[in-house]
Amino acid sequence: MSAVPPLTTRTLATAVDELAARDADLRAVVERYGPPPLWDRAPGFPTLVHIVLEQQVSLASARAAFDRLRAAADPLTPARFLELDDTALLAIGFSRQKARYVRALSRALLEGSLDLVALDGLDDDAADRALLAIPGVGPWTSTIYRLMVLLRPDAWPTADIALATALGEVKGLARRPSPDEMLDLAEPWRPWRAVAARILWHDYLEKRAERRRHVTRPGGP
Repeated sequence: MSAVPPLTTRTLATAVDELAARDADLRAVVERYGPPPLWDRAPGFPTLVHIVLEQQVSLASARAAFDRLRAAADPLTPARFLELDDTALLAIGFSRQKARYVRALSRALLEGSLDLVALDGLDDDAADRALLAIPGVGPWTSTIYRLMVLLRPDAWPTADIALATALGEVKGLARRPSPDEMLDLAEPWRPWRAVAARILWHDYLEKRAERRRHVTRPGGP
């Protein structure tokens, strides 16, 4: 059984304060942009499908494909997904590879080899093993599910490009850190690495929003 309580709005605030006290670079982000959102997602099949769609594409394009899927399969269940053929899924925005992945996920849920409800009671390693047994669910997908859905406080997705970019920027690195370097840099943030990830994502998104506002400002360069 997992002995780690999930993050809540209250524990997120406590952890942000603790990390800001430990790390001047994270403190600077919080002082500039405020604390990050909890960014929690509902547990279950639809959310895991959405995360699979987010693999290696922009969040906006994944969201658009997910919205089209919800319109085509309402309610979005494993059985309903399996009714959609390749033509329908390609029109929605699935690649053939991701269509295979979500079909494998759907069958695993229907056959009972994966129980998403049971993940909540598993420790991090066991939850990862259960998810990684599904074709197409790699370390990034399983870690994001633990971070945003199970709300595990120490989840740290080293394969996340936006997170690596933000970490490099906040720490003033000459290049984006590798996954191994990300592990080393985040070691002092245990047991709140998932909170540090939220602070860094917050920095990443706010900086880019500022740049867009600057470019589109009337009279600006």
